[in-house]
Amino acid sequence: MADKLKVLSIFGTRPEAVKMAPVVRALEAEKGIHSRVCVTAQHRGMLDQVLGYFDIHPDVDLDLMKPDQSLAGLTASIFTALDPVLQREKPDWVLVQGDTTTVMASALNAYYREIRVGHVEAGLRTFDKWAPFPEEINRKIAGTVADLHFAPTALARENLLREGVPDRNILVTGNPVIDAVHWVAEQPVPPQVRLLLDELNISDNGNRLVLVTAHRRENFDEPIEHICAAINRLADEYAGRVKFVYPVHQNPHIQGPVHTMLGGNQNITLLPPVEYPVLINLLRHATLALTDSGGIQEEAPGFGIPALVLRDVTERPEGVTAGVLQLVGTNTDTIYQATRRLLDDPAAYQSMARAVNPFGDGKAAGRIVQALLKQPARQK
Repeated sequence: MADKLKVLSIFGTRPEAVKMAPVVRALEAEKGIHSRVCVTAQHRGMLDQVLGYFDIHPDVDLDLMKPDQSLAGLTASIFTALDPVLQREKPDWVLVQGDTTTVMASALNAYYREIRVGHVEAGLRTFDKWAPFPEEINRKIAGTVADLHFAPTALARENLLREGVPDRNILVTGNPVIDAVHWVAEQPVPPQVRLLLDELNISDNGNRLVLVTAHRRENFDEPIEHICAAINRLADEYAGRVKFVYPVHQNPHIQGPVHTMLGGNQNITLLPPVEYPVLINLLRHATLALTDSGGIQEEAPGFGIPALVLRDVTERPEGVTAGVLQLVGTNTDTIYQATRRLLDDPAAYQSMARAVNPFGDGKAAGRIVQALLKQPARQK
């Protein structure tokens, strides 16, 4: 044990858990590493789904989720609860992923304890501190603290270099979400997906499926209402030809308007939050996705599924450049027109339906683990 590298992976939400699951599995398979996992449970139920699916058993569970908690309250709770864990565990490295409040607070707390930080999915930027909020600032703080930056793409690396991060501290690994997607795609299709597809008559000779995910904080209030108005309009127009399926996030700022505006439309299926393999398999069978999710922007291109991004800016411009993503914002008419174009114009659809994923090759986790092993011991 004394000779092993001690790595503590910290995460708290479902997207973090999905992207860290391949990394945790690779860490646990490496004989030279003593791997430990700490979850903040910033999102409790949705996090637990992923932990169970990937068979991850946290060594420390802070269980910090509270209903409709403020960002300040969550941040304070993470600092207070995590600090004694870091003091007790004394890891050589803390690994964090992405841009959540858990990432920001954990990275800063590790810095206070003089523990080296590895930032998975480093270097994503919109250069607008309000969009996405608060993620843009969270990842910049984590990036300031980090000692190793695992950039998913060459563009992310360039962002870090422009901010003054030494090239020797950056490794382009691809995004481990692609590792996770590859693993899920090799498993049997969940029975509930088969039942839903049969019920909606989704097939080559039947209805087409549009998958909707919208939950981001910057889309609360008027933006989500505009999104719902577009979905209602589309669902009415394409009744009998296209089915709309929307797994609805648990946040009351999303649940309320979505169920109020869309709950009565017979051509829209509103689901509770679904498990990750269910979501991925719905995406695989979709014609296109309407989403404000960062993960879907990365996952859809791997299946050749065009994604219309319900945001004004994205920290994943590689997908826009590659032509597999299109920014449509939250204007009702813009969403409506862009969706109609893809549903009605085969040439426009084929121009986006390219199964070329600019975000990775499914081997990111191994690169991250090997990079940690190659780091010299920290000199205090």
